[in-house]
Amino acid sequence: MPIRIVVKNNTWFDSVSLMSISTKANKLEGVEQAFVAMATEMNKGVLENLGLLTPELEAAKNGDLMIVIKGASDEANESTLQAIEALFTHKDKGGRHEARYATLASAKTHIPESNLAVISVNGLYAAREARQALENDLNVMLFSDNVSIEDELALKELAHEKGLLMMGPDCGTAIINGTALCFGNAVRRGNIGIIGASGTGSQELSVRIHEFGGGISQLIGTGGRDLSEKIGGRMMLDAIKMLENDNGTEVIVLVSKPPAPAVAHNVLERARACRKPVVVCFLGRNEPPADEPGLQFARATKQAALKAVLLTGIKEESLDLHPLNWPLIEEVRAKLTPQQKYIRGLFCGGTLCDEAMFAALEKYDDVYSNIQPDPAMRLQDLNRSVAHTFLDFGDDDFTNGKPHPMIDPTNRIQRLLQEARDPEVGVIVMDFVLGFGSHEDPVGVMIEAIKEAKAIAASESRPLEILGYVLGTDLDTPSLQQQCQMLTDAGVIWASSSTNTGLLAREFVCKGGKA
Repeated sequence: MPIRIVVKNNTWFDSVSLMSISTKANKLEGVEQAFVAMATEMNKGVLENLGLLTPELEAAKNGDLMIVIKGASDEANESTLQAIEALFTHKDKGGRHEARYATLASAKTHIPESNLAVISVNGLYAAREARQALENDLNVMLFSDNVSIEDELALKELAHEKGLLMMGPDCGTAIINGTALCFGNAVRRGNIGIIGASGTGSQELSVRIHEFGGGISQLIGTGGRDLSEKIGGRMMLDAIKMLENDNGTEVIVLVSKPPAPAVAHNVLERARACRKPVVVCFLGRNEPPADEPGLQFARATKQAALKAVLLTGIKEESLDLHPLNWPLIEEVRAKLTPQQKYIRGLFCGGTLCDEAMFAALEKYDDVYSNIQPDPAMRLQDLNRSVAHTFLDFGDDDFTNGKPHPMIDPTNRIQRLLQEARDPEVGVIVMDFVLGFGSHEDPVGVMIEAIKEAKAIAASESRPLEILGYVLGTDLDTPSLQQQCQMLTDAGVIWASSSTNTGLLAREFVCKGGKA
């Protein structure tokens, strides 16, 4: 098939925009492969693996934009190129003017009242740009990953000295003064502040708080390494102080994947000293401590959200808490054959994957993952599942040079069909994330693959349960209700929360009684 290549010299776009444009371009009629990215060595490596790297592309510089189209004909490729160009020049529907500046310093000069920079550049340059933003007295949300831990520490120490936010690197979620940044959901404003060292964990908390009638004052992401021993919780500690002094925040919730023990101790000591009540949700296998005056603990995100809204005065008896559906569990158990004893989790969200995995770990010892905290239980071959396997498709293992699965489902579709062929699989679990930055139809884009997976199992005369969870609110686009209905119509069971997703999955394949 003919290939059309365009290299635009010294033309930079952020990675979030380019991932979105690539995804849309690959859906155009007559396109076999479309690749729109900056000419980094990593992206050239992806093109080489695809068999599309040419001398012209090899010679492109880091600051050059590459457009590569493989289509049905030269005419189709030209039409696709014009469509891609249109995506770059698409104007805001509200008619707002978007100004472009060559540097952060120039932008600050022209818009002196600005106080926040969202940075999404190649990791080679991300720390430099973040430092320039901080030196220009801008709070920073650093979406970029592949930033060294030494650079992260230096940036957070500089931000601490200047009293600024340094969210990230690899910070995918924030809500600042009611505005969602990067990935986020439409939630009501309120008096609960979230500080998260996990992106989808923070989203899940905000969504559950919204469902329980509460609202969000601020959601501050720290980046996933903030509670590591080397970083020491620098951003979380500073964020606690900021929300403690924020008049719009009355309750603070902390959420993280398992932190380093010494860092967890320091964060909890700071939380105990806070003038406002704090709810702590550090995901993991261990039972959380007992609640203290002003400091409460939650094992799961749903419980953390409930505790937070109760602290604001909302009454528990007024809420629909969606208890675990035991009749449904018994129905599924009765369907599955004795051979179907394993869960396969295929997740876009790392914390959603973690929460389901930790629920399984409470009951089973043979739980593997690409993000397992126990090195002995890390998957040796990412392409082959073992026993109970939980995959985070948003991890660097899967996104190196590729769009995030919240934007492009290709990797997950292929794995879904692979898992459907395994006769030992009883339930496949998937999340679907709504909201700003995500795919415009996350369930719809997977429906045909879901039907095919079920057909594969049916052709071998065995049942296959697919369990879905849609992370979103009634204010999100697309409609949460419509997305869930699409799952129902496709024969998919859907869970009401991330917490319930993990509990349902582990109980579906359990042949014993209640946990």
